[in-house]
Amino acid sequence: MGVKNLWDILESCKKTMPLTHLQNKRLCIDLSCWMVQLQTVTKSHGCTKERVYLRGLFHRLRALIALNCSLVFVTDGSIPAIKLASYRRRLNLLKEVNKDDANVQNPGSMRRNMGSEFSRMVKEAKNLGLSLGIPCLDGLEEAEAQCALLNSESLCDGCFSSDSDIFLFGAETVYRDICLGDGGYVVCYEMADIKRHLGFGRNSLIALAVLLGSDYSQGIRGFGLESACRVLKVAGDDEILQKIVSGGMPFLKETKASKKQQPKSKITNKENSFDGVGPDSEMNDHFLRVIDAYLKPKCHSADSEIVLQAFAQLPFQRIKLQELCSQYFEWPPEKTDEYILPKIAERDLRRFANLRSTAAKAGVDLPLQQIPVKCPVSRVIKPRKVHGVACYEVSWDHWVCLGSSVILADLLKSACPERILDYENDLALRKKQNNRKSRRRKPEHVPLAPELDEKLQQLLLEIDSGSTSNIRRTCPTADSAEPINQGSAMSIDLCNGGSLVKNKADGGCTACSKVGPSTVEELIDLSSPSPSLEVLPSVIRNCSQLNGGRNCMQDIISLSDSDMEVSPEHAKKARELRLFISGLKE
Repeated sequence: MGVKNLWDILESCKKTMPLTHLQNKRLCIDLSCWMVQLQTVTKSHGCTKERVYLRGLFHRLRALIALNCSLVFVTDGSIPAIKLASYRRRLNLLKEVNKDDANVQNPGSMRRNMGSEFSRMVKEAKNLGLSLGIPCLDGLEEAEAQCALLNSESLCDGCFSSDSDIFLFGAETVYRDICLGDGGYVVCYEMADIKRHLGFGRNSLIALAVLLGSDYSQGIRGFGLESACRVLKVAGDDEILQKIVSGGMPFLKETKASKKQQPKSKITNKENSFDGVGPDSEMNDHFLRVIDAYLKPKCHSADSEIVLQAFAQLPFQRIKLQELCSQYFEWPPEKTDEYILPKIAERDLRRFANLRSTAAKAGVDLPLQQIPVKCPVSRVIKPRKVHGVACYEVSWDHWVCLGSSVILADLLKSACPERILDYENDLALRKKQNNRKSRRRKPEHVPLAPELDEKLQQLLLEIDSGSTSNIRRTCPTADSAEPINQGSAMSIDLCNGGSLVKNKADGGCTACSKVGPSTVEELIDLSSPSPSLEVLPSVIRNCSQLNGGRNCMQDIISLSDSDMEVSPEHAKKARELRLFISGLKE
């Protein structure tokens, strides 16, 4: 409950922060408040039997674990003596309430019923947290008081609680609600904002508990939000508690009457009495007990051994978690791993990013391979987009059973940008290799033999000189060389090292049996129009038919029968023939 209507007073100080605001923070959780919140969703008996409230707690914890939040559960201890009346009133034990009201001066604290249904739920939550590596601190009395002490001593960055009286115990940062899913957020209240916007400090909030009512007081009749706030502003935060204790009812009557501009006679004792406590002295004693309960709660001191143990980092117990999820939710181990392992891996990556950031601030900027702590990401698989947010799918080094998961691109850039660079380099290399494979392959050309190249060069020189009288037939199988008469047809056998073959009537060579009547030949007459390079494809096709498909080629060149000086037309045709033969070579 906390202080009556305090959340309404603090409404103007409420801030809605994205869930990522909690990353890398140390947080104390009032476990009882969380269980009450989750229990309201599962009011029916069937849902309670299925432990839906525990599933909600599990999903809250895995979201905070992924943000690298250091969590500590804090549970309630004994019920404070001053709270017994309110506690029993909630249980509708009116007779016991009246009995305690009559003897409210010397009651003792009462142990909680650890066998109740709610205590069983809290125990299940503690076991689930321990398997996730979340320690639990059992408070002496109020859990919110213990959380506030840890927060005020800077042992944690904030507290999760829905009890508004946590501010009265000294908390500085309080997270009231948390929402998961897309666009997750937390509702945050800062004591600094309360002082700045409302002018209320811790003393003023305690005074509100006295005037409006809280777990420790039923308040004073006749005081509402406006009148109570006016009293606080008139007295001031530094003196309000002293004035209440020393002045008591006369001070409150005067303040209220002056603000309403009413005569004191119109304010009766009944309007300002405290639930049957008539005399002002008795009421002042009660005020003093309420104030002391908030200013001096029973808690473990910040330097105590139990607190230091609670903030020690505990290991993640995977097998234990699988057993609990199987017991509570009937999940197979694979489903439990699917839920929690990506969050554990993301937490490890955030820790690695913090390590590199801290080292960089200290002037130590080591390459990824030289960092003592190994990077948890082994490689980037591919970029992804989740709800429009840039992400990467990565594989993990130390979680072999995890396989891959998706993380934010900004997180990977801050932790290990080298992995992104390696992925981009590999991607560029793969694209280059794919482009090479996709290109159309050019036909492979058989290079000319050295002997053929030499004979072609000799032929070109003789053509340029205009003389063909010294061109002789050469054949590997012939016994002798025979001059080729001017004006006769000459064959260049490319398959026989470039031999010049004289064609007879049967189309064959007298000394070479490799070219027979079936040989298909292309005739090039220097006296006719010059051949074009377009002849090359047909020559290749025709030559492929020789000798059972063997690659060979024959050209028959009709030489000029003139020994006279080279004419311009002859030189032109010679140049064209030279280009044609060069095309054959290529």
